[in-house]
Amino acid sequence: MGYSASFNPSGGAAIAGLGMTEMTREYTYSATGLAGIAVRQAIADAGLGKDDIDGLFINAGVTNSISTGLQTSLGFRNLKLLNHMNAAGSTAGQMIQYASLAIQAGMASHVVCVFADDPLKPGTSAGAAYSGTGRPATGMASLPGAYGFFSGANTSYALAARRHMGLYGTTQDQLGAVAVSTRNWATLNPAAMQRNPMTLDDYHGSRWIVEPFHLFDCTLVSNGAVAVVVTSSERARELQQPPVYVAGMGQGHPGNPRQQGFENEVNTGAQIARDTAYGMAGVGPNDIDIRELYDCYTYTTLVTLEDYGFCEKGEGGAFVEDGKLGPGGSHPTNTGGGQLSGYYMWGMTPVSEAVIQTRGHGGDRQVDKRDHVLVSTQGGILDYHSTLILSPNADAGTRN
Repeated sequence: MGYSASFNPSGGAAIAGLGMTEMTREYTYSATGLAGIAVRQAIADAGLGKDDIDGLFINAGVTNSISTGLQTSLGFRNLKLLNHMNAAGSTAGQMIQYASLAIQAGMASHVVCVFADDPLKPGTSAGAAYSGTGRPATGMASLPGAYGFFSGANTSYALAARRHMGLYGTTQDQLGAVAVSTRNWATLNPAAMQRNPMTLDDYHGSRWIVEPFHLFDCTLVSNGAVAVVVTSSERARELQQPPVYVAGMGQGHPGNPRQQGFENEVNTGAQIARDTAYGMAGVGPNDIDIRELYDCYTYTTLVTLEDYGFCEKGEGGAFVEDGKLGPGGSHPTNTGGGQLSGYYMWGMTPVSEAVIQTRGHGGDRQVDKRDHVLVSTQGGILDYHSTLILSPNADAGTRN
């Protein structure tokens, strides 16, 4: 398959600053406080001052605890660009995309994109934080309940995984291989929340959440925040960190499968987003060195690899089972431990690790070849998707 684009609006933009709080299960700060820490770190990391920031994009997590009022809390004045965005887990990629476009259009010079969430409060379990209890569905979202189907994310993704298993013969061991490879990366990441080594036997021995998902098939729940500073490529080269160039980007939003009657359980928006992103960057799947994928469940990693063209549809299970995703493997994937073993900051989990790897700052987990780093951010039940291709090279894409 060929990938081409006649114009590259992503070229000319770069990520120049990264800020991250400690990722924890403890309630230490409110989402506003966490956002403030990450934003200050990102600005300082870029070598900028608060007054240099003229754009702010905000993504609140499941608690929806922050909004445009964060501008006042952070003390920003005279912003040229301000938005509170929520396209679920795909928002992180979208924030960076829209910041890149705004910078190219001359609407702003330095745009901060921040995610913060504090779902784990005293007396609140991880399951309760994301169960949706007490949030009645309305409109189209209420239709499954009318037929007696009440589900949170765990159940919906489990049904999707089970369908893939039924159609293509995907096995429990293959899901486990994803969990193990991701944990192997996390053991090398000081910021990861789960750093204890894990074997396939450990995976099978963990408790069931909802079949076919064991505990280690499911994302962590974290309190924390991540922020990045996006600026022009030219300005990024004058700042203190190695520029992370935005070489390509795309989006794909197929919508909810149960409400629209199509095969979305085994397909993702990556099938739509990839062509635009690959075309802008002038690359294809074989050119990607590192994959930082949204991995709220092991199944999500497997099906996303298929839809970016790293293997054929239905072959994801066989593709992952030999360890090629882990340290020393041919297809390094989720090199910080991802959301399964690292930390769960929605789409900012893959974004943050991609910035670290692209800069060459990964320490013991650094991948040698990093010319093209693919980032996927995904939301809903495979409903929404955004893609970034990042590079340390100034000539990546067509306009840097």
